[in-house]
Amino acid sequence: MSAATSECLFCKIARKEIPAVPVYEDDSLLAFKDIFPQAPVHLLLIPKAHCEGLADMTPGIAETVGRLPQVAARLAQEHGVAASGWRLLSNNGPDSGQSVFHLHFHLLGGKPLGGKLCL
Repeated sequence: MSAATSECLFCKIARKEIPAVPVYEDDSLLAFKDIFPQAPVHLLLIPKAHCEGLADMTPGIAETVGRLPQVAARLAQEHGVAASGWRLLSNNGPDSGQSVFHLHFHLLGGKPLGGKLCL
């Protein structure tokens, strides 16, 4: 384990060294409630293996991330936001607002999110 991995907040959560409220887990993916929610439903979905961001994915992490939208859709259904709409996003790099440098995706829903990101 590298020093970066051993000190990474999300790696520690994946290893259960730091408590979290999990909502989904399998061998390679973990989803848990965000401790500073920006919406009524705010979940974080992470690959358990350390990866700083989308540009750093190995083939194995890319395979895990490929399953992530399906897991997110299931979680949106389970948390009651599938019908009204939800957002799945990943910040990459400091200018995007990424504050934990472990690849993660935010699932947000439960209120109008506003701010069109695309046309």
